[in-house]
Amino acid sequence: MSSRSVAHLVIGGGPAGSMAAIRLAEAGRPVTLIERERAEHHKVCGEFLSQEAVGYLHRAGVSPMALGAVPISRVRLSAGRHSAGAALPFQALSLSRRVLDAALLQRAADLGCEVIRGVGIERLTADGSMWTAQRSDGEILHAQTVFLASGKHDLHGWSRDKGAQSNMVGFKMHWRLAPRQTQELRDWMELFLFRGGYGGIALVEDETANLCLVMQRQELRRVGTWQALLAAITDENQRLRTLLQDAEGLWPRPLAISPIPYGYLATQPCGLWRVGDQAVVIPSFTGNGMSIAMHSAHLATQMYLAGENTDAYYRALRAQLRNSVALATRISQAMVNAMGRKFAVPAVSLIPGAMRWIAASTRIPAAALRFDAAV
Repeated sequence: MSSRSVAHLVIGGGPAGSMAAIRLAEAGRPVTLIERERAEHHKVCGEFLSQEAVGYLHRAGVSPMALGAVPISRVRLSAGRHSAGAALPFQALSLSRRVLDAALLQRAADLGCEVIRGVGIERLTADGSMWTAQRSDGEILHAQTVFLASGKHDLHGWSRDKGAQSNMVGFKMHWRLAPRQTQELRDWMELFLFRGGYGGIALVEDETANLCLVMQRQELRRVGTWQALLAAITDENQRLRTLLQDAEGLWPRPLAISPIPYGYLATQPCGLWRVGDQAVVIPSFTGNGMSIAMHSAHLATQMYLAGENTDAYYRALRAQLRNSVALATRISQAMVNAMGRKFAVPAVSLIPGAMRWIAASTRIPAAALRFDAAV
């Protein structure tokens, strides 16, 4: 069994892991990034890039528009036969994770990072001031510093807390919509409510529609199969039924993930730099998952390079995000509640600024950003 030493080990090649690697490489630090998937692949994600996410991508030298990202400036909420729309308080973009993750990993490699694909980390242990990571191919890595960016997948022995709303299951499916529906969806993020859950649908590159939804585990058990679930949702939600009329699913089955610890904020110092979903999980309806992932990577690497420890990093991250995560989680809990669904759309219709207020109130505070937020 071979072993070797590395200076900085990043576990995970999503937006948070790649951003951490990019930032360290820009500072002249040697970086080894481990990504368990051998090739680019789809992940359960709303694929929504807020203004902050776009700013961080530009800061890293990645242009989402050059990759085919689709502009989004409006949001619509629907439940049953009712819907209400509003302008977003910022210009957003939508881009598939398959394309985005590939571009970020390539950027990290171009900056000199050692990017290793197709192997995972099976065990991570602290050994004094060093870390020992056992790869799935048997090699042992000894690292001075570890950034854990494994996303929604916990590393054995390093599980996250459950969060305030941990009973949700996520699904994702790409569709080819009929021409009329494709045109109707252009420039919109469509959010929809249904019994026990909610979801969103928006165009990504190549005129593809990304449908992503979350629902309570007990409701999924009640419904049963994906086909039955989709039929129940489109029967209940008229707007989604219209959008998916004559649509063609591009995959034989959806991607799924569970559990999703909404409301989770890391508190463990212990010398491990958690970033992305390993540090914070905000409910997906906010569209801030990827911006927070990249923000946490920038904050962690900045504090590390400044000589600060993980305890200070987690305190700073919680101070910046606890209010927005708590608010978003309370709204998420209400959205899957029967009474919440009953009054959600009428309330938004009566108060047109409600969705804009929610979008603005669940963002990263402007003072905390590590870049110029203008797109």
